Amino acid sequence: MVLKFTNTLSGELEEFTPRNPLEVRMYVCGPTVYNYAHIGNARPAVIFDVLYRLLKEEYNTVLYARNYTDVDDKINAKASADGVAIELLTNKYIDAYRADTMALGVLAPDFEPRVTDNIGPIKRMISQLVDQGFAYVVDGHVLFEVEKYRDYGNLAGRNVEDMIAGARVEVAPYKRNPADFVLWKPSRDNEPGWQADWGYGRPGWHIECSAMINDLFGDYVDIHGGGADLIFPHHENEIAQSRCANNSNSLANYWMHNGYVNIDNVKMSKSLKNFVSISELLNKFKGETIRYFLLQSHYRAPLNFSNNSLLEANTSLSSLYRSVEDLSVNGDPDKEILTNLEDDVNTPKVFSRLHYLSEQANKGSIEAAQLLKNSSPIL
Repeated sequence: MVLKFTNTLSGELEEFTPRNPLEVRMYVCGPTVYNYAHIGNARPAVIFDVLYRLLKEEYNTVLYARNYTDVDDKINAKASADGVAIELLTNKYIDAYRADTMALGVLAPDFEPRVTDNIGPIKRMISQLVDQGFAYVVDGHVLFEVEKYRDYGNLAGRNVEDMIAGARVEVAPYKRNPADFVLWKPSRDNEPGWQADWGYGRPGWHIECSAMINDLFGDYVDIHGGGADLIFPHHENEIAQSRCANNSNSLANYWMHNGYVNIDNVKMSKSLKNFVSISELLNKFKGETIRYFLLQSHYRAPLNFSNNSLLEANTSLSSLYRSVEDLSVNGDPDKEILTNLEDDVNTPKVFSRLHYLSEQANKGSIEAAQLLKNSSPIL
């Protein structure tokens, strides 16, 4: 068994070695719950579910956390527009996300922390950063001072000036440097907020994941994952604040990022209003078909969505099902499929092998049919 993943931090294919050989820790950034999840949101859920299954196949203990961001300006705006309480809104979309991902065959993670349940750990981490001189307080805001962290930009592979030029970085008079990012900000009376040493307010987005990781796992995870759009600023900022708060040279040893799902070759997103929700697609296609579509390309490559691509996925999946009719799982997965998954979760090669086994099964090979069926739980 030799697991290898492409580590965004190094840009290299690296052999996976967990810090504790008896326990693998994985954290993946989950949704901000102000609307129904779209097919782009489904891709990391499915990709990291396959990785979770693979790790469980090869390690005795795998601890997987995927969070819910239930404090956010977009949530506030949506709740106000809908005329509902914020908690009712976030609970609605958390329930919908769970139902949608379950329909796609995604296993429930071991932990599903919510930001609102972790305000204590968030405030403690911010206090550490202020006390250690990595953050400063201005007019009820707490900001991380980027110049105090010399390795800022290593994950994205760019310098600070280039990152600021290529991203929507908030320019504010209370910042010492435009790149400094918010750890805590004031809340108005009609907004969610908690009392802290810096005043009544709520956490910034980036500190939330760092604090939840600390609360669940301590100062490190083996694998940290998410979509490629999170590399900067979210994950870059996570690394900076976590390493400084914990006086550590690591947050995650392996960073893994999936490519975008595009529609008409443009990134699908809620802000662009060019998305298709999972629930909409589930009215037309089975969850297994959507899952097949999301896995047919390598996870790091972009994936272009169209109705025809789902129809083709349905046809391909149906042919696999016909090859294993009346069979139940009875033995280990196919070794070649496992080998392909161990090589940077190479699902295109896996699918090629699946269809080869299907062809052999259709020619009368009972062994091929059984191997095909035995491999289904890992996919």
